[in-house]
Amino acid sequence: MKKIYALLLLAFGCMSYSYGQINVSGVVVSDVEKVPVPGVSVYIKGEPKGAVTTDFDGNFKIKSQQNDGILVFSYVGFKTKEVSFSGTQKLTVSLAEEVSTLNEVVVVGYGSQKRSDVTGAISSVKSESFNKGVVANAGQLIQGKVAGVNVVASSGEPGATQDIIIRGVGSLRSGTTPLYVVDGFALDNSNTGVASNPLNFINPQDIESIDVLKDASASAIYGSRAANGVVVITTKKGSKGRSQINLSMSTGFSSLANKVDVFSADEFRRAVASVNGNLQDGGANTDWQDELTRTGVSQNVNLSMSGGTEKSTYSASVGMDDQEGVLKNSDLKRYSGRLNLTQKALNDKFNVAFNLTGTKLENSRPDARTVVGNMLTMNPTDAVYVNGQPNTNLSNDVLNPLISQNIYSDITNNNRILANIAPSYEFIKGLTYKFNLGVDYSMSERDIQVLPYSSATNTTLGSLNNIITTNNNTLYENTLTYNFNVKAHSFTVLAGQSYQKIQVNQKSYNLSGFPDNGVEPKNQIETASERTTQSSSAVENELQSFFGRLNYAFDNKYLVTATMRADGSSKFGKNNRYGYFPSVALGWNITKEDFLKESETLNNLKLRASWGQTGSQEIPSKITKASYTESNTGNDTYPLDPSATDLSGYPYGSIYTRLANPNIQWEVSTQANIGLDFSLFNNRLSGTVDYFNKVSENILLEVAPTDPIQPTSKYWTNIPNMQIKNNGIEVALDYSSDKSKDFSYNIGGNISFTNNKVENSPYKILTTGGAQGGGQSGATINGVLNGQPIGSFYMLDFIGIGTDGLNQFADTNGDGQILDDDRIVAGSALPDYIYAFYLNFKYKNLDLGFNFNGAGGNKIYNHVAMTSFNRGSLANSFNTTDRATQYLNESSTNSNTVSTRYLEDGSFLRLNNATLGYNLSPKLVGLGDAMDNIRLSVTGQNLFVITKYSGYDPEINTGTSVGDIQSFGIDYFSYPRSRTIVFGLNVAF
Repeated sequence: MKKIYALLLLAFGCMSYSYGQINVSGVVVSDVEKVPVPGVSVYIKGEPKGAVTTDFDGNFKIKSQQNDGILVFSYVGFKTKEVSFSGTQKLTVSLAEEVSTLNEVVVVGYGSQKRSDVTGAISSVKSESFNKGVVANAGQLIQGKVAGVNVVASSGEPGATQDIIIRGVGSLRSGTTPLYVVDGFALDNSNTGVASNPLNFINPQDIESIDVLKDASASAIYGSRAANGVVVITTKKGSKGRSQINLSMSTGFSSLANKVDVFSADEFRRAVASVNGNLQDGGANTDWQDELTRTGVSQNVNLSMSGGTEKSTYSASVGMDDQEGVLKNSDLKRYSGRLNLTQKALNDKFNVAFNLTGTKLENSRPDARTVVGNMLTMNPTDAVYVNGQPNTNLSNDVLNPLISQNIYSDITNNNRILANIAPSYEFIKGLTYKFNLGVDYSMSERDIQVLPYSSATNTTLGSLNNIITTNNNTLYENTLTYNFNVKAHSFTVLAGQSYQKIQVNQKSYNLSGFPDNGVEPKNQIETASERTTQSSSAVENELQSFFGRLNYAFDNKYLVTATMRADGSSKFGKNNRYGYFPSVALGWNITKEDFLKESETLNNLKLRASWGQTGSQEIPSKITKASYTESNTGNDTYPLDPSATDLSGYPYGSIYTRLANPNIQWEVSTQANIGLDFSLFNNRLSGTVDYFNKVSENILLEVAPTDPIQPTSKYWTNIPNMQIKNNGIEVALDYSSDKSKDFSYNIGGNISFTNNKVENSPYKILTTGGAQGGGQSGATINGVLNGQPIGSFYMLDFIGIGTDGLNQFADTNGDGQILDDDRIVAGSALPDYIYAFYLNFKYKNLDLGFNFNGAGGNKIYNHVAMTSFNRGSLANSFNTTDRATQYLNESSTNSNTVSTRYLEDGSFLRLNNATLGYNLSPKLVGLGDAMDNIRLSVTGQNLFVITKYSGYDPEINTGTSVGDIQSFGIDYFSYPRSRTIVFGLNVAF
């Protein structure tokens, strides 16, 4: 009987529970456009664990244990709203959009601000605006997206290194690389052992936003590392009351975007005959550009999960990215995992943020310069295969490139972990202490090897170069922030201390002379017969910093930001160890004034002005200290033993390899900026205009001494009075149509004009780019000249071919001779202006977007043409273009002299990205209960380029240097770019 009562009570309880539940449902729409808003988090107030999200059509359904209550609706970009309910009912809830240009949160370094409160020049790109397609790193995401920021890859190789130039080149020795800050952790630009882009370790799909700090007011908080600007990367975080799973998959197909117009086999036969050359006719018809390239297949899979409660949030992801380049043996594989957590405690006064990224990178690289050279110069009458095997009897006894590809490999394996934990505690209202502890650890092993090979005409000894690199970057930071208001006065005061230590260790050895036994050299190092060379290095740098910032606002109208940072670096001598970097900025929200407050046309108008200084410590370690080596050659030794008959019997002496110079000082960049932010017509038209003037001084270089009697050939010093000046104008505009219509559109773009000039240089020219090979090795192509832009081309002016069949050059000084003094400045590798524009269209669930970018006013030196496309090469049965036959009377022995003959216009316009997407409602395919959204897309990258440049691509950045001074604008057989089509699927659960 007791069992029956118990069962009845249980049944009654279940019935009571069942009858106590009610269903509340409805639809969420935007306040202005009245269109459904998918992905909105909906939960009963006080019960965030029971949150649901609206589906593709904005619908939601939630169960409540109470007959009445309050629902909370929240979504990024909309104001959070609370709505009361009573009983089972269907609600229609409208959410008001946040005014994006004013309330958008911007990361400013050691904190964040609303866009309306920002006084510096900061450009932000959110994930929805990133470039789409096959993307390996953060730089590719923002190419063309930010005014004044020029992103140029060194080549078309997957994950290639990049130049990110923010407001012009402001240094010679330290290059153009900005400071990268990932989730509050400042990365170091020191060597990680990876030959491709060091940012490849971050999965682009994990990035939520990228903020570029352009002027000194915005970047001075980072002091000595901010002279080239700061790029702040924020990864995706979870949000309370909203749980979501996203799965994205894509497959891309890449092919050679453009061919160089070399001779076909028939054209080649006629061309060799026309120059009375020695035709070596193999009887075939081969297109070596086709034979040595491929269709690269790239695959990407990414799974992410996020969610949270009032007390904690989480975001986690795993990803696999496999990219194939258009050259064989060119691959980039990345396996990544990320975990971001936040936790609150002690009545929300104690907060902990934890970020962890782990990456395994596998990078295979071809000998690109050799491959590209073969593609363009191999005899097109030679057969690729004979009897199904690679032809070993090619013209000029050249080794078949297919064999070269098989025996050469360059493989790097890199494991990297970036982690930081940041606990904070609010002692009293507005006063918060934060400790940030982080580590960036990287270990790489690179094997460059050539397998032994021999044939009747070619012999290659096996070789191996093994390089092991470890990089350990540790960060400790303490900050104290106080926010408080006094009536109409608002203050935010920040004070902080930072200590960062970077340790880099590298070991390498070279071996050669391996047996041809089918075993790779790296797996039988003990069998090497040739002499072994070994090397190792260890570098340790420390940076101790103290910084402060004051943000003041009166009535949200008048804004002041003042910053000071003191950096002490172990790279400098004790008497100049610390550098001081101040900045100040003013802002005026004009639309908050009474005379504009009621304006229906002008929604936002803010005037900004700033001044500040930043520094550069991107110089080699230990250069303030003397360095020695041993030598027993020349005057370095003396025959103390009278019986010595040769140098082997002489003792070694100690000599300088570097002189001590403890007086070296920081490079300092001083920048002034004035800007205007505006939005009109209900925020449909918005934009910014900025003028900047940046002057870099105390330029650090390794130069030859003026005194000919010196113990070393070069020494490090600051060049007195030398300045690098950059000034220009940046404009960005955006217009959005009425989103409530079935058809809507968004158009915009940016353009920036930059004038770069070097002043007070004591040197006639500092070479930044020189010729390589072809009898011209070391000849200056471009460099730094007083009164001219960096990368100015300095060469003889080609005026034609003389009656003797040889080059003729202009006698610019009129002395009747053609000498070095006749060289002229013939343009610069740096563009006068860069620009980009976009067009986005949407019709119901279908969207189409185009992104264009371009540059103008720059030149490119076609080193490929100078080296290979000449009459002498054609006469010897090497392929060329019609450049070799341009002058009928040119002699086959004419020299390849550096001159304007090979200088070309580098201007271009590129359709960088085009995406067609469709948002498919899961209900239409019977998956409404399982999925929130399905998106299908197809993306084209690098679809076309309009340019006059005759090489593979006009975006040239070789990544080389001369005397540690970076080169620009010279095409040294660069890895060609690809055209890619990507098919994507994204599913939200």
